[in-house]
Amino acid sequence: MSTDAFAELPADALERLSLRFPARAVAVGGGAQVSVRECGEGARLPLVCLHGIGSGSASWLEAAQILAPRTRLIAWDAPGYGDSTPLPMDAPRGADYAQRLHELLDALGIARCVLVGHSLGALMAAPAAQRSERIAALVLISPAQGYGALGREADRARVHAERLASLQELGIAGMAAKRASRLVSEHASPLARQWVRWNMARLHERGYRQAIELLCGGDLLAGLPAAVPTTVACGALDVVTPPAGCAEVARRCGVPLESIADAGHASYVERPQAVAALLGRVLEHAAR
Repeated sequence: MSTDAFAELPADALERLSLRFPARAVAVGGGAQVSVRECGEGARLPLVCLHGIGSGSASWLEAAQILAPRTRLIAWDAPGYGDSTPLPMDAPRGADYAQRLHELLDALGIARCVLVGHSLGALMAAPAAQRSERIAALVLISPAQGYGALGREADRARVHAERLASLQELGIAGMAAKRASRLVSEHASPLARQWVRWNMARLHERGYRQAIELLCGGDLLAGLPAAVPTTVACGALDVVTPPAGCAEVARRCGVPLESIADAGHASYVERPQAVAALLGRVLEHAAR
C-alpha cells in the first residue's frame, strides 16, 4: 500500500483520532476478533455504527464526538477491514456479517442498541435487525440495495467485473485516489475529502473482495425487518446511492426519506452535525 494516500491527512487529525476515538480489538470467539472504536457513556441505548464498502470505523469520528455527551457510540471495522478478522467464506452474505456483529455485541455486553448502517453497512444491519429484541431502532443512511434481486443479473455481473477490474488495475491506493471524491459533494471541506480518501486507502484486499460479493449478492429490499422502527436517510447530493433509490427503501419501510442537505454519499463525514442531530432524534424516540 502506498504511503502517499496517507500523507494527505494532517498529523493533528490523526492524533485526535488516536486520543479521542482509539481502536481496540475485541475477541469474539473461534480465534476471531473485531476492531472497534468507541466514545461516550451512560446512555441506556448505545449507537452501533457500520461503515460502507470503502470506509472504516475511523470515519465516524466527528459524529461520535458530537454525540459523546449523550450516548455511547461504537463503530466497528467490518470483517476484513482494519484489524478485524475476515469471515471464513469467500462470498459472505449479510447474515454472515450479522452473525459476527451479534458476536461482537455479546462480547461487549450490549443487550439493546440503535443500529446504524451506512451504504454497504445497510446490507449487514438489516439482517442483524431481524433479531428485533436486541435492535431497538434501525437507521439506514444512503443504503446500498445490492444486486442480488431477481432480474438484476446483468447489473450484478457488470458491477462485479468492474469492481474486481478496478482493484486489479489500480490497487487499493489507486482506488482511493480515483474514487474517493465521488463520496462527497462539491460543498465538502478539504479535511472531509482527506478523511474519505484516507479511510479508503486503508482497505485490505481480502475484506474488500468479500464486500464486493456482499454488494453483488445482497438484496436489501427483500430483507428489511418488519418489526423494527426504521429511519432512512440520504445525502441530498448523493451520486453513489441517489435519493431516488433511497426513497424506494424508505417507501418499503413505510417512512419518509430524511434528506441531509448539501451532503453527498459520506454524509456523516461531510455533515457530521446534521447526521448527529438525526441520530439524536432516533435515540430520543427509541428511549421512549
